[in-house]
Amino acid sequence: MSAKAYHTPQRQAVYEVIRESGDHPTAVEIMDRLRERGQNFAYGTIYNSLRYLVDAEYISELKLGDNASRYDANIDDHHHITCMECGKIDEVYADLPKEWLNSVAQETNYTVDKPVNFHHIVLKGVCADCRGNEWQ
Repeated sequence: MSAKAYHTPQRQAVYEVIRESGDHPTAVEIMDRLRERGQNFAYGTIYNSLRYLVDAEYISELKLGDNASRYDANIDDHHHITCMECGKIDEVYADLPKEWLNSVAQETNYTVDKPVNFHHIVLKGVCADCRGNEWQ
């Protein structure tokens, strides 16, 4: 987090857990990881810190279809793919085809061009681990 942002030690700790994670943790997973580090914060503190970090655009909140929001410190323009078997989440950096965006705009009468509006696509599939060697 930048020095000019109003942050507390709790917000900094929450941010560091998300930034250092290789996955997209839920609030409960963040709390568990903080406890493993010897940092015990109240649930309210965690949720308030997450809300602040999302609102300040240090992290993004992901709603990927399961019940709990997940959090991502990578705020670059990207999408996600989730495994329908194990729930693993990976990041996707491929650009959306312009023809598809134009088709969506025409069908819905919305403007969908970057940079006018950020779009986030969630794809679903089965990861290589869950497929085993079947496809390799």
